[in-house]
Amino acid sequence: MEKSKSRFREYFESLIIAAIIAFFVRSFFIQAFKIPSGSMEPTLLIGDHLLVNRLSYVVKVPFSDIILLNLGSPKRGDVIVFRYPMDRSKDFIKRVIATEGETVEIRNKIIYVNGKKIDDPWGVYLDEEIVPKFLSPKDNLGPIKVPKDCIFAMGDNRDRSLDSRFWGFVRRDDLVGKALVLYFSWNGRADSPVNYVRWERLGKLIR
Repeated sequence: MEKSKSRFREYFESLIIAAIIAFFVRSFFIQAFKIPSGSMEPTLLIGDHLLVNRLSYVVKVPFSDIILLNLGSPKRGDVIVFRYPMDRSKDFIKRVIATEGETVEIRNKIIYVNGKKIDDPWGVYLDEEIVPKFLSPKDNLGPIKVPKDCIFAMGDNRDRSLDSRFWGFVRRDDLVGKALVLYFSWNGRADSPVNYVRWERLGKLIR
């Protein structure tokens, strides 16, 4: 009886230690994220599961907005996860287009930062029609200057993304981290169960 109690206690203690380690890893280092929409296609697909590096930019007190340490600044092209400004209980994922102090303008779908057309190998446009500025900021916007400690971010699927064009800037203290790598990808619309897992995407670095 004593032996079985000892084993149970060891098992219970192992669970507690594992839970504590998992808590600290998720709070400070790595967070998992699932892609729910097609706004980042073709870079990220619906059903992609990825890991986010929480130490890319800031270290925060767990479950708070208090920044303990600044580790770096987001750069154009980074794929970031952040709390959605309109509902901070939700996490969004987009690509950095401009950072604080830079001026963004979109003219007929072409993005300019500080008056110069940016190199934009990520953007995909599905609609040929150009929407006038007075109807929507989707294809024509600005110029607008990115405020201090803020980021202008867009989805790679430019005609199917709800992003900074519509709801404004991402605040630095809303950053969760930088997207790192795909660890799983599930295609629920595949024509056969054999193809449900997108094996070729596993381990893919996010760029």
